[in-house]
Amino acid sequence: MGPKKWVVLVGYKTVKEALVTNADVFGDRQPTALMDEVHKGHGLSWSNGETWKEMRRFALTNLRDFGMGKKACEEKISEECKHLMDILRQYNGKAVDLTEPLYYTVSNIICSLVYGSPFKYDDPQFTKMVDKMKARVHLAGSPSVAVCNMFPWTKGWIKDREKLLNIFDDLKRENLLLFRRLRETLNPHMCRGFIDAFLVRQMYLEESGGTDSPYTEDNLMSTVLALFAGGTDTTATTLRWGLLLMAKYSHIQDQVREEISSVIGSRQVQTEDRKNLPFVDAVIHEIQRFGNIAPMGINHRTTQDIVFQGHFIKKGTTVCPLLTSVLYDDAEWENPNTFYPAHFLDDQGKFRKRDAFLAFSAGRRTCPGESLARMELFIFFVSLLQHFRFTAPPWCPC
Repeated sequence: MGPKKWVVLVGYKTVKEALVTNADVFGDRQPTALMDEVHKGHGLSWSNGETWKEMRRFALTNLRDFGMGKKACEEKISEECKHLMDILRQYNGKAVDLTEPLYYTVSNIICSLVYGSPFKYDDPQFTKMVDKMKARVHLAGSPSVAVCNMFPWTKGWIKDREKLLNIFDDLKRENLLLFRRLRETLNPHMCRGFIDAFLVRQMYLEESGGTDSPYTEDNLMSTVLALFAGGTDTTATTLRWGLLLMAKYSHIQDQVREEISSVIGSRQVQTEDRKNLPFVDAVIHEIQRFGNIAPMGINHRTTQDIVFQGHFIKKGTTVCPLLTSVLYDDAEWENPNTFYPAHFLDDQGKFRKRDAFLAFSAGRRTCPGESLARMELFIFFVSLLQHFRFTAPPWCPC
């Protein structure tokens, strides 16, 4: 692709063989030209080797300590979901674009884990960061940026590249202000969130005279930006897909609401309800499969030469795991091109896992926030369908 040779992995068996069976060979990350320019190999998403191992281990350990995937986090999610429902009630049944409300409420959950507390919704710093992040996602997927990534020598002519770099600069500036504030009020014995824990580790290593530590400002910045973006856009976009699909397939929405009503009634949903809501669980998984929000995944890179399925692949080759080919693999799914929740139900109507469900990718680079995303999707989706029925506006028939 462009001046470089790429290997594109197609189909569940091929992707699994590469990312899981040969995880050590296909486990490195290959940043795009722009991401390399922004992050320079730092952080959770774009680093490799020992730095990546340490950043991932530290992020997973500390985010769990601050509640990711636990009851404490469930309460935070429910609180933000209540705020979203309050916003929807203000429209009193009128048409509403849910993009912005979803982004803000979902983003505040990861913010509480990373920064130590949620933002107020009218906080100009918070609104600026979320708006910049939305713009970043839009620009990063633009055709001109794709051209720039494939042909880096065109960067001087790509206006969207400059816009994207300016957005990253703005996000970094806002985060530097937050880092400074958190550092000034830091209590090493009472960490408020991920950044506090990182700063304490950084301080300890500096005092003990440690050298070549990965706990640098660059790694902190790139990791926080990755957590902020990954913890907002993917979940908010998946929820938008879910509500649009419920509006389109009203009979499925009716089944979802009926199961929620019979099992939960009017009380607050809890994650432990999932096991008693097999149809709802199947619908959420099918939304993720059918929505296919990361069709090309994120590029990998081979760490050594390998003969893979009869083909020689050199060390350092860019590898694209085509996740859309997994989620729509007709060898794995009965009706891959149809929204079909029965993909995740057995003959008795109980939920069943599917090996080819790789919405969070697979192998060493699987999404570190999967447990948080699963909890958010379940609580938001069930709560919204418990209290509202979603339909398309008259001028936009499904």
